[in-house]
Amino acid sequence: MGYTVAVVGATGAVGTRMIQQLEQSTLPIDKVRLLSSSRSAGKVLQYKGQDVTVELTTEESFEGVDIALFSAGGSVSAKFAPYAVKAGAVVVDNTSYFRQNPDVPLVVPEVNAHALDDHNGIIACPNCSTIQMMVALEPIRQKWGLSRVIVSTYQAVSGAGQSAINETLREIKEVVNDGVEPKDLRADILPCGGDKKHFPIAFNALAQIDVFPANEYTYEDMKMTQETKKIMEEPELPVSATCVRVPVLYSHSESVYIETKEVAPIDEVKAAISAFPGAVLEDDVANQVYPQAANAVGKRETFVGRIRKDLDVANGIHMWVVSDNLLKGAAWNSVQIAETLHERGLVRPTKELKFELK
Repeated sequence: MGYTVAVVGATGAVGTRMIQQLEQSTLPIDKVRLLSSSRSAGKVLQYKGQDVTVELTTEESFEGVDIALFSAGGSVSAKFAPYAVKAGAVVVDNTSYFRQNPDVPLVVPEVNAHALDDHNGIIACPNCSTIQMMVALEPIRQKWGLSRVIVSTYQAVSGAGQSAINETLREIKEVVNDGVEPKDLRADILPCGGDKKHFPIAFNALAQIDVFPANEYTYEDMKMTQETKKIMEEPELPVSATCVRVPVLYSHSESVYIETKEVAPIDEVKAAISAFPGAVLEDDVANQVYPQAANAVGKRETFVGRIRKDLDVANGIHMWVVSDNLLKGAAWNSVQIAETLHERGLVRPTKELKFELK
């Protein structure tokens, strides 16, 4: 007997890809229910060639649901995820709302699937940029340990949603077709819809993703820092991030510098990454082989290359990490969590509701 799986936020950029990943999933699925806001309810989407009408998300939407995949924004998860748990579903949440909740596992299946074993009905999917870095770093951490992580990201505009993609394409056309100077473009969304000022992304790079709290790091910077420590279960690990938005539509790229506890030979580092589940080594600089954002689009894997020793620090290593932010960074990681729950026999009603109904 198969599961009933609900996708909340089914018509969004991540939600539509969740549906595609479910179609290819090893999960035994009997029924898929697609949920959304009132704006999209009533639309008809396809699942395995069959029409499925999108339903309005309500407190009663989760009766009979076994697994609920959420990707409709933090406020939606905050309101409806506890109702899904109360109805007996296991929630996999792709928003930031539950990530730092101590009762919620934060999971990248290749890295810390064991964290699922004591879940209370909600599992959080990490930030897209964190996920790919974890896949690249975990094989190194397992063998040589980590004493420091510094990352600079080059993040695609799709991480800010379809409206940011549309804004980017409009701006590029205005520069190329109409001769508008990039600095004179009208910007309404990036770098952050909730901040006071907006800047063009076309032919530009914006060293801001999300707003700045009091410590002068953005929330995106802090997500990478806090989530890395939680996933790796190393709260004292020094981690620092600078997150940058670039005019690429899909796939995030990262320049990662690490210091290992023990000196790690580069050939062994490459072998460890190549053998790690979900990681693909692309590292042959003599033939100009290294990860590229354009090549990662539509793929589930995380691509790692430009792996090299630091010139001055014996235990320092640099690398370049690329992955499709909407697949491994969101939709595929969520479905992969659901598959792992099934494999470990953890798709079950919770014994005690630990989340407040709102």
